[in-house]
Amino acid sequence: MSAAETDQPDLALEYRSLHTGAIAGVILGAVSAVVLLTAGSSSLSSTLSLSTLPLVGLVVSVASWRSIAGAPDVYTGARLAKAGAALSVLFLVSGVGYASLVYATEVPEGYERTSFLAMKPSDSDQLAGRLVPDKVLEPIESEKPVFIKGYIRPDSAKYTRNISNFLLVRDNQECCFGDLSKVQFFDQIRVRLEPGLTTDLSRKLFRVGGVLRVGPGERSLNAPLTYYLEADYIQ
Repeated sequence: MSAAETDQPDLALEYRSLHTGAIAGVILGAVSAVVLLTAGSSSLSSTLSLSTLPLVGLVVSVASWRSIAGAPDVYTGARLAKAGAALSVLFLVSGVGYASLVYATEVPEGYERTSFLAMKPSDSDQLAGRLVPDKVLEPIESEKPVFIKGYIRPDSAKYTRNISNFLLVRDNQECCFGDLSKVQFFDQIRVRLEPGLTTDLSRKLFRVGGVLRVGPGERSLNAPLTYYLEADYIQ
């Protein structure tokens, strides 16, 4: 072998492949920004559901990091794996933390939090003919203002701006924006804003407060009874 040949580096031995897990981890970490970006405009449960994204990103990044560290002569991409792990932790902690802060401070003073889930009667309630659970009936009877979050059903409002009468539904998925006859009575509230208070139609999550009432079902809602909210607060 000549001297010139011995001076040439062995390119085959120097080559290391970029770990695909490190690439996937940093992509997942970057996409996890959605957890923080939607934390203030969505429910806490939605944020917790989205938190699976940075959790997966963290697992993938850490696993890739360990794989690279165990075979440094085969793989490269340790910095990418570390960046993916850092981004995942950042958006997981900040997103869930911000959503938790919003949840803890969003109920105005004097209002009691309730939810569409709370309005759903249990099996024993239905067998006994009690369509309104006791924990929902109490504020109705005492006329204590309640606070609830939901989405405005688009076809329940006559206009798109300055509306004061609409149907608030529990989510914006197909169940509540599809066939209205398939929506259960506990998945919807007829909201009537007090005089002078209006809002605009949007697909965002609305926070509404007021006195909750219950009455005979509206034929258009195909419900055995209907929840009404005489609202003096909306955001």
